Amino acid sequence: MLHASQVRMARAALRISVRELAALSGVADSTILRFETGKGAILTTNMARIQEALEEAGVLFLSADPNGGPGVRLKT
Repeated sequence: MLHASQVRMARAALRISVRELAALSGVADSTILRFETGKGAILTTNMARIQEALEEAGVLFLSADPNGGPGVRLKT
């Protein structure tokens, strides 16, 4: 499951706006903003669409481990 911070980090790494992510994922920009700011829940289907769009754009999501929290990195 993605964390809001991972979505923000992924957008920053890709240098895309919320609007651009909305266009890539088919999820409303207001839904993405609400999720990123912690002001509301997000449907599992929308989360999957966001994750898929970011992964297709070149992001790898990293799970939390003993050395740190969840994160992202770009594919090589």
